[in-house]
Amino acid sequence: MKIDFANLQKQHELYKDEIEAALLKVARKCNFIMGEEVGLLEDELCKFSGAKHAITCSNGTDALLLALMALDIKDKDEVITSPFTFISTAEVVAMVGAKPVFVDVDEKSYNIDANLIEEKITSKTKAIISVSLYGQPSDIEKIEQICKKYKIKHIIDGAQSFGSTYNEKCDSALADISCTSFFPAKPLGCYGDGGAVFTKDEEIASKLRMLRIHGQDRRYHHKYIGIGGRLDTIQAAVLRVKLSHYEKDLSLRREVAKKYDKFLQDKDVILPFTAKNVNSAWAQYSIRVKNRDVVQDRLKQAGVPTAVHYPMPLHLQECFGYLGYKKGDFPIAELVSSEVMSLPMNPYLSDEEIKYIVEKI
Repeated sequence: MKIDFANLQKQHELYKDEIEAALLKVARKCNFIMGEEVGLLEDELCKFSGAKHAITCSNGTDALLLALMALDIKDKDEVITSPFTFISTAEVVAMVGAKPVFVDVDEKSYNIDANLIEEKITSKTKAIISVSLYGQPSDIEKIEQICKKYKIKHIIDGAQSFGSTYNEKCDSALADISCTSFFPAKPLGCYGDGGAVFTKDEEIASKLRMLRIHGQDRRYHHKYIGIGGRLDTIQAAVLRVKLSHYEKDLSLRREVAKKYDKFLQDKDVILPFTAKNVNSAWAQYSIRVKNRDVVQDRLKQAGVPTAVHYPMPLHLQECFGYLGYKKGDFPIAELVSSEVMSLPMNPYLSDEEIKYIVEKI
């Protein structure tokens, strides 16, 4: 049996008539940049998530970059975040000239350990970026309390978590700014690159809209230094179709996760943890195993693809060597990165396929 990890082909087959009609409509209008579908998608993202403002952009990395720019985070500022995440989270901090300050993760959720944050706060700390890893939000309530106490901003890196909830609220509607990615393999993915920034603050939303178009407030008049960070109309058209089916797809992902939980009970693995007040988007179903290389190879031979999200924590990456961190500084992140392994996860995995995957572990 050959298993598809994300099964984008199956999703296209399900929605192809709607998607191809939407693409043709854009092609015939020839309004490829900031066409009407972009504004319509932003309205629909707000309606879905409960966020007051949704500002679409070119990708998830640019979403984070725009968030930092909107908050005027710059040289000599510090931003606290997790070392166990995709590089974009800390990369954008360095790109604006600020210093990433890492805090170890919780061993169960793999998200930033909110209990360790305060000891890393200094007079230079301007924001915390919490990551909703694998689709599960961090301890947002605790982080919000810390931010309020120290008068710093909270950004959610929700690249993997659009549609997840924390205390029954979508994480896109929480924090000062929340960001997401529409990379094709994400739970809600487009047919190329795409992202969005969410906020409840009118002033921040207005600035974000300018920053994504080179900082202009009207054509060829530039209030800020910005970037070329627009979402293509074609991607907006695809996302509008897929968003209309997204509740169903999320529900199916959660059913797949429950089945994995059930069938993996007797295996010598550590299952994903989800807090009771959280509903994950299940971007990944990631287990931990002691002999990862052996298990991965066995699964590969059986036609089961796997992935490692992520094999090396950010504090040990060469590009962050200037920060002076060393092995042993964040032991939980280091432990998890040596054991974590993502199994195929998509809404269309059958019981037969899930049982086959589990059998080969």
